[in-house]
Amino acid sequence: MIRSKGFPRSLSTAHLWRDDVLLKSHHAYQKAKAGDKDAALELVVDLAVTWISGLRERLKPGLIYVSPHAQEATGDNAIPQTLAAVCASFLDGGVDTEIVQSDRVYHTGADPMERMAARAQFFGKVMPGAEYVLVDDVTNLGGTLAELSNYIQVQDGVVRDVVVLVNAGRSPALVPERKFVRLIKERFDEEFTATFGIEPEALTANEAQYLVGFQSIDQIRNRLAAAEQEIDRRLRSKGIARSSEETSSGALADQGLSLPGQEAGDL
Repeated sequence: MIRSKGFPRSLSTAHLWRDDVLLKSHHAYQKAKAGDKDAALELVVDLAVTWISGLRERLKPGLIYVSPHAQEATGDNAIPQTLAAVCASFLDGGVDTEIVQSDRVYHTGADPMERMAARAQFFGKVMPGAEYVLVDDVTNLGGTLAELSNYIQVQDGVVRDVVVLVNAGRSPALVPERKFVRLIKERFDEEFTATFGIEPEALTANEAQYLVGFQSIDQIRNRLAAAEQEIDRRLRSKGIARSSEETSSGALADQGLSLPGQEAGDL
């Protein structure tokens, strides 16, 4: 899917920290990251309940909390879905169970171009007109949340807010500066969307800030090719193999990742 709809311009993140030191130092973190739901609940309750309760003035009752169901190399990360459930409980909202991430992107340990090469994709029912809050444990470049936001908006849902424990991006903003979007459009023209599957206006603030450092589309393509090779190397070192299917987008938007013995796209 082409990412054509950016974050609403008024959107910003509600976040607890700007780095992940305290999150990773919690004794339940590793188990929660590997899929232990009890550990994830313990972590969220210990670290974030007071902060979540303080979001009542920002987040009205009746909102739907939705998180990307991302799978890390060591298992299914249970923190985002647990955080969404706790937010819904404390803030009188609902939890979405329909929207599912259809691929594995394995962004942990990835650099910016690797993250852009492996775009998260989603499927599932969106309720038209419903107001959604995007929830995650950590956001860096912001691409996964941007893909989820795009999917919801394309299906006529409304993205009302974003809640994350850690906003670790260089810029805390979600929406890119207009000058960066203009430079990207002028410098790379239509080849940009053909390369990444993303329209310039739909970039995140940190994606745009990163990409304006490239002077030509050929420079981007060369760096993207190197990123794809690095993804292969990094995942194979963890015993994970990508499927043999390739796409013409150059950004792996529709290319699955699979564990040995599993089909790409299996969750």
